[in-house]
Amino acid sequence: MIKVRQTLSERLHISVWLVAFSIMLPTLFSMLATSTVNVAIAHIGGAFGATRDEVNWVVTSYMIAHGIMLPVTGYLENRFGRRNFLKAISVIFGLGSFLCIIASSLNMLILGRIIQGIGGGPFMPLSQAILLQTFKKEQHGIAMAIFSLGIMVSAIVGPSIGGFLVDNLSWRWIFIINIPVAIMSVILIHINILNSNISIKPGKFDKPGFISLVIWLLSMQIVLDKGQQYGWFDCRWICCLSFVACCAMVFFIVRELESKTAFTDIRIFKNFNFVIGTILGSFVNMIAYMTLVVIPVYVQTLMGYTASLSGYSLLPRALSCIVSMFVVAKLVTIIDNRILIALGFMILGVSTFMFTNLNLSWGFSSLILPNILLGIGIIMTFIPIASLALSTLPKEKLALGAGLHSLCKCVVTAFTISISNAMITMFSQAHQNYLIKNLTGTNLVFQNKINILISKLSHFNIGYIALKKANVIIYNQLLTQSKLMAFTDIFAIFALMAIILTPLAFSLKITKKI
Repeated sequence: MIKVRQTLSERLHISVWLVAFSIMLPTLFSMLATSTVNVAIAHIGGAFGATRDEVNWVVTSYMIAHGIMLPVTGYLENRFGRRNFLKAISVIFGLGSFLCIIASSLNMLILGRIIQGIGGGPFMPLSQAILLQTFKKEQHGIAMAIFSLGIMVSAIVGPSIGGFLVDNLSWRWIFIINIPVAIMSVILIHINILNSNISIKPGKFDKPGFISLVIWLLSMQIVLDKGQQYGWFDCRWICCLSFVACCAMVFFIVRELESKTAFTDIRIFKNFNFVIGTILGSFVNMIAYMTLVVIPVYVQTLMGYTASLSGYSLLPRALSCIVSMFVVAKLVTIIDNRILIALGFMILGVSTFMFTNLNLSWGFSSLILPNILLGIGIIMTFIPIASLALSTLPKEKLALGAGLHSLCKCVVTAFTISISNAMITMFSQAHQNYLIKNLTGTNLVFQNKINILISKLSHFNIGYIALKKANVIIYNQLLTQSKLMAFTDIFAIFALMAIILTPLAFSLKITKKI
């Protein structure tokens, strides 16, 4: 990020806490926009007559647009000035929210989410830079605590807020609350955020590189979102789009390596710590957001929870994140950060594996302990990974590294949401095919169950109608069980991945600088 010159007179009349509030307010709501929608998927699908796969684009389109803006934030800030750029993206975020409010079709809603993501994307790197610049050097720990706490808690509390709004008002209120925030943000930024004095004008923007990045990410996202629905590579247009994504990826890499006007330097991936830290950080995001999406779907579709109750089921994780934030902030200065990361991954593995015991008799209290442990594991890995991933980069590459690190995590998260939904469908079908083999005339358990149901239903129906209804009841139970087994499979896979990645933490370097 660029360095901004500020005079002493400019600093004197603006409180650092006003600056922090002015920049963190829109940042928090840009993160809330990611998670509040998760609990409203069923309501949005019902409003537009869309399937879950189609409605998932409301979530992933925002995240892709959010991620695409990260590598160009520095250039746009240089080009237009910090204050002007912040006001502009606040307006864009509000405009996207307004389009979502008035959306009369799913496509219009997705368009609004894309615009919302374009406006919300730059807030995260800019808020981090502004907090570090505004607070004194000895207060940088406080600044990063404010930033980290705001980012993590807003993402986790989002489903609770979204659920309350959906159940008591309407799903459109998820976007209505952003309008006054956008207006207030423009006013606060104009008053409290200092103008940037830019001595070096930005260079030429690398349009081919940026366009290839957009084509690559969008094509890959469409493939992941629609692949399961259209039979993956049995579908010709899925194959063509996959080829386009591969070509765009190769062009982007070659362009950024050879172009003198490249808008990002991907040579930074030669740094071992950065690569390992980005892999580990991306996986933490994968688990965090996979559970934020999958758990509400599970409790709403199989356990009959309302949107607000499904959001409240995630609150224990938010509380454990808040408490863990202060504890881990102290531990990182005392204990080898690699040990913290390894312990965090083990906790992530254990907590995720606890969800494999899911069954339809689980109550609300059964979700508390796994969520608490999950929150502890997320914070125990999030803070030290963010530090070690950038610790061996040269000072002049820190801003670039932070942007690419965030981009990778954002894109991987969007891909994970799409893959998780595809896995639910795929695993459900596999378990359904296996379980249905037991519904035969030679299976005594099945025959006994059918006879019991027929005898109960015969009091109100003719014989053959009772038989049909009994078969429908058992088949619905089979569908429920197959979907339940699919959820447990997903949790088992992610738990295993967390355990496998644990030793990778010790490959990070903690002292050597380059």
